[in-house]
Amino acid sequence: MAPSNDHPGEQAAQDPVKLIAIRDSALSLDEVFRAVGDDAAGGTALFVGTVRNHDGGADVDTLGYSSHPSAEAEMRRIAEKVVAEYPVRALAAVHRVGDLRVGDLAVVVAVSCPHRGEAFEACRKLIDDLKHEVPIWKHQTFSDGTEEWVGAC
Repeated sequence: MAPSNDHPGEQAAQDPVKLIAIRDSALSLDEVFRAVGDDAAGGTALFVGTVRNHDGGADVDTLGYSSHPSAEAEMRRIAEKVVAEYPVRALAAVHRVGDLRVGDLAVVVAVSCPHRGEAFEACRKLIDDLKHEVPIWKHQTFSDGTEEWVGAC
């Protein structure tokens, strides 16, 4: 849905990238949601990626994320690309690194836009591009003793 630009709130905000971080501690849904609050936004989309107990038909025992030193800068680059493509009022993305347990939050992203459709589309673009382009790797150990590394989230 293309913005109508009938009102200043229909346009992207001046500095919509509010929070970009890679953390080795638990992530907060409230922090990310608060970061994208904007009075001109009619829609906010939030995506939460959690550690599941299986992958590819195998039971996951342990999981850890590691990142390249450039990962946070890459997240910002992707965020700015999303902001350039959509009328984003506010955007936030936080990814966890270190050892995680089943059920832990691995990544939280949120986008607020003037309308819900734009928010959904921008949020989907943000998480998909983060997953494919940011140098974050997942190391999984399975209950059968095997393990694997998975590139980029």
